[in-house]
Amino acid sequence: MRSAMPVKTAKIGYLVMSGLLCLLGVLVICDPGASMRTLGVLCGLTMLAFGLVKLVGYFSKDLFRLAFENDLSSGILMLVLGASLLLHTDGTLSFFCTVIGILILADGLFKVQIAADARPFGIRQWALLMAAAIVTAAFGCLLIFRPGASVNLLGRLLGVSLILEGALNIITMLTTVSTAPRRAA
Repeated sequence: MRSAMPVKTAKIGYLVMSGLLCLLGVLVICDPGASMRTLGVLCGLTMLAFGLVKLVGYFSKDLFRLAFENDLSSGILMLVLGASLLLHTDGTLSFFCTVIGILILADGLFKVQIAADARPFGIRQWALLMAAAIVTAAFGCLLIFRPGASVNLLGRLLGVSLILEGALNIITMLTTVSTAPRRAA
């Protein structure tokens, strides 16, 4: 029987990092004009940590093998973009929004695929996951294209997008990751 510990570790890591994303989103909404240096460091560190959690998830081999199936590539992408944000902390809000928008769009699209794959598995909450993924991906697009947004509006859009991304990850973990060990057949 395979140990459930790596899956539990990845699931807890995902939930903690998702909670931090939501908290970061709230902070950005409360102070959309925060220092770009501070925002870059916070986002960069969060992305680096979440990238590592995604890699742990990918190698954990959960029971359904749905939630973590794209985490090798998305974990590496998060590590690279997180490092980019840390190296370019003097960047503009526009730069940060583009980088984070790309990640949120990609993750939303990955979660659309997970939701589509969850339906045949008999996971009843697949529609909730699908809806959350589509809304999150749409906000990722808004961050990338940001039609004529002021700094305050862009900051708030970034904050809402971070909260949606955190919520999407929480929904994904709670609906598609089983930490029960497999039984021998």
